[in-house]
Amino acid sequence: MATATIQSVSQTEKAGLFTICFEGESYTEFQKFITKNDADVELQPDLQEILRVMRRMVQELGFLERLFRPEGKMSDRVAAIPVSSNKLRLYCLRLSDGVLIVGNGGQKKTRTYNESDELGGYVLTLQKLDALLKVAERKGTISIEKTTITGLDNKTFDI
Repeated sequence: MATATIQSVSQTEKAGLFTICFEGESYTEFQKFITKNDADVELQPDLQEILRVMRRMVQELGFLERLFRPEGKMSDRVAAIPVSSNKLRLYCLRLSDGVLIVGNGGQKKTRTYNESDELGGYVLTLQKLDALLKVAERKGTISIEKTTITGLDNKTFDI
């Protein structure tokens, strides 16, 4: 079990982008995803496409459901940003049209994320965080607003 916080990446009138940072880590999960895949020449086009789509979502579109590929289970909010080549996956929690928490991801080499320890681990982390967020929402300790998550100050999650 690891302790994590949720940190803001970008805020606009259209959308709020957040990511996960584990205690003792220098980089957020989103930063790790970018760094890891930026070094791979084969994945570079997919990474650039994901970043381009995310910039457009944050600035213009918001996090509309149709822009994501459902991943995980029916009971969670885990999704991925699809890319045309279908090689690279960035997993995230789509909490609303205005709030997204990006996690980590990687190259899809198997038919499903379950068949990959790496990708399955990223999805499992987001599923656990999603369950904890739902409990916190029910208790009223956090709330999903238009483009932000209130109540995150000094809040940690044991994932």
